Amino acid sequence: MSSSSEIVNPAPALAFNLWRGPNGIRAGWRLLIFFAILVALGYGMSRVVDAVIHRMHPGASSPWEDVLAVDLLIVPLLIATWIMGRIERRNFADYGLPWQRAFGRQFWQGAGFSFASFTVLLLAMRLAGVFSFGTIALQGWDVWKYAAAWAVLVFLGALLEDFLYRGYLQFTLTTGIGFWPAAIVTSLLMGGMHYFNPSGHGLGPLSATIYCLVTVLVLRRTGDLWMPLGIHSAWAWAEVYFYGVPDSGYRATGHLFEAQFHGSTLLTGGGFGPEASIFTLVLLTIWGVIFSVWLHGVRYPNPAAIPDQRRRNAAAEFSHRRTEA
Repeated sequence: MSSSSEIVNPAPALAFNLWRGPNGIRAGWRLLIFFAILVALGYGMSRVVDAVIHRMHPGASSPWEDVLAVDLLIVPLLIATWIMGRIERRNFADYGLPWQRAFGRQFWQGAGFSFASFTVLLLAMRLAGVFSFGTIALQGWDVWKYAAAWAVLVFLGALLEDFLYRGYLQFTLTTGIGFWPAAIVTSLLMGGMHYFNPSGHGLGPLSATIYCLVTVLVLRRTGDLWMPLGIHSAWAWAEVYFYGVPDSGYRATGHLFEAQFHGSTLLTGGGFGPEASIFTLVLLTIWGVIFSVWLHGVRYPNPAAIPDQRRRNAAAEFSHRRTEA
């Protein structure tokens, strides 16, 4: 038989690679490495901070003790993310935190929008007869001292929570299962953790989950976490300091107003605070509509941060079309 009539066997299919995929090391392995580093660093930092707090003997009511406790988790989180960035040849901007955009216009837009929304929420509860603003509890220098202290604390808390769930975790899951499936997973995790907060057995975890989904839309449209951080920080600052209401089950010392709730837990949120109120669920629904109309285009994740050429081209084309629309 001539060579022209010989049957040519097709090339064998490439074997499945358990370790690497089209986006480098597979997402599951990257997350395991990330959390292993985070836990190890967190344990080491906890020993250091415990010793510092023991020497300082801060008052139990001082917000600065909470700042140290938050730093305990933020520092390992940032270091673990930096290490993974070196391994993956990515930077903080790829994970949603470009430092050059810190406290820029969108951060303050989010903060102003959030504070105004929370004030409207309390006014609605006041009209419903379940809330009163109370009297001013601070005078003189204490007004500014606690305002600044809680501003620092709530920003660090927002940075910790948002970057833990919507930073490296959100990006890495996105490369593995897609953006919105990843957003659902991270929102369920972040919202579900609120179940373990004081009085967290009501609407609080549901509200927190919806809040996560709404603000992850903001991440999707703006390209980074700075507007969500402004939203989160201002909301928490309004709760713990300005109006003096519970924040996810916790009350603060050193708040401006002595606000009070009275009435059904369904309307007030009870010990969890107004986040567990049905009013907040309505407000978050309105937020979703506003952000969908206000913010345009798809800017997250950055297509250049995705090694898979097919996904990179598809993401770039999709983002271009949404921006033109």
